[in-house]
Amino acid sequence: MKSQPFSLNRLTRRTVLLAAAAVLAGCGSLGSPPRAGGDLHVMTSGGFTAAYNDLRPGFERSSGRTVKTAYGASMGNAEDSIPSRLSRNEPADVVILARPALDALVAQGKVVPGSQVDLVRSSIGFAVRKGAPKPDISTVDALKRTLLAAPSIAYSASASGTYYETELLKKLGIEDQVKPKSKRILSERVGTVVARGDAALGLQQVSELLPIEGIDYIGPLPAEVQRVTVFSAGIATASKQPEAARQLIRYLNSPEAAPTIAKTGLEPLTAR
Repeated sequence: MKSQPFSLNRLTRRTVLLAAAAVLAGCGSLGSPPRAGGDLHVMTSGGFTAAYNDLRPGFERSSGRTVKTAYGASMGNAEDSIPSRLSRNEPADVVILARPALDALVAQGKVVPGSQVDLVRSSIGFAVRKGAPKPDISTVDALKRTLLAAPSIAYSASASGTYYETELLKKLGIEDQVKPKSKRILSERVGTVVARGDAALGLQQVSELLPIEGIDYIGPLPAEVQRVTVFSAGIATASKQPEAARQLIRYLNSPEAAPTIAKTGLEPLTAR
């Protein structure tokens, strides 16, 4: 019998579709790196924000992951504070905030016990509007005179502000005179308030003041009344990617990250 020439018409439609799908699948896989997994969600407070923003792109490049970030205060009941965000069950894998506030979240069952890693030490400083005279805060007596003379003072609703309103003014013996002209700032950087002229003097973590345009940083509190805050990272109990969360924390605590952290006014507590 004479053989018939090959004809595409003799293939069924199903065969053609399956063959085409196999070719497309093969082409699509060439040169495409495997996906690292889902997005990683981070909540960070202001004290570590500048360092974190500088470090995040490097982690994304090295890990192949996209990191999504929510910002908020370490404590307090502002809508965007980290405790408020967690109470609303916003997605979180890593939280970075003042160590006492982090430990409180562990006690509340929001952060995995034992996952806390100290990242940096942060000091408190003062700033004025750009171009304004810089008052003397170099000694405790000079600081008292400056606070008494200032027409208005802005302070944060987080760790530095809590220290200011509950301890510092009492230590200085000027609470009655100074507290009425002091304004607690919610959901905004103190430096931004000072920059637009809504306060003559602003107090916040040094790392939160330095990035703000329109202000001049004066300096830190005198050593005798300085309050150093440790900012730490932990893994949220609701994390869907705990291993990736650990990877990010190791990256932030690495010797390679230390120079970037130091440039933002923080003292890195690099893992040894």
